[in-house]
Amino acid sequence: MDHKILQTTRELIDEVGYPSLTVDHVAARAGVGKAAIYRRYASKAEMVFVATMHEQELPPLASTGSLHGDLLALVRTFHVRMAAPAARQLAPALISELASNPELDTRFQDTFLAAEQASFAEIIEQAVARGELAGAVDPAMAHLLLLGSLASALYILNLPVDDAMITDLAAAAAAGITALADRHHSDTRGATEPR
Repeated sequence: MDHKILQTTRELIDEVGYPSLTVDHVAARAGVGKAAIYRRYASKAEMVFVATMHEQELPPLASTGSLHGDLLALVRTFHVRMAAPAARQLAPALISELASNPELDTRFQDTFLAAEQASFAEIIEQAVARGELAGAVDPAMAHLLLLGSLASALYILNLPVDDAMITDLAAAAAAGITALADRHHSDTRGATEPR
């Protein structure tokens, strides 16, 4: 049933666009009750977000052996989803709905963003274990540096994001994460050294 709902949602977005899409329309075409959709998704925006940009579970991380490589693989995966025409239609509506619906915002933070930040935590942990980073960095900051920049480029600045830009974003994020780890490590070391 989940697959049918999401597939129908994608088809209808292609046909009528996000603004004209309704949960009733999805339910009728998918052959499910509207209540079944609302048991899974808190709103139309969340249903479309899952259908177009962010499946319930993220794909496994590619372990490339370097911080830059891991970030590049991650941002390439997200770029494919975030740059799709349906995602570009959805993003402004979702941002607006999150701003006006605290319950949806909390659900979004606790599910989708938490999953994304867990991916960043794993990448950072592996980089620390390899000795690439002097210490841990807040995954939320890493998330902001990479995917926040990508979202801004796609949805606010409307830049033509190609693989060269994606590679540059990953390099900039890796440099920023490394600088933060160095700063936090030196701050911690300075605080513990005797004066």
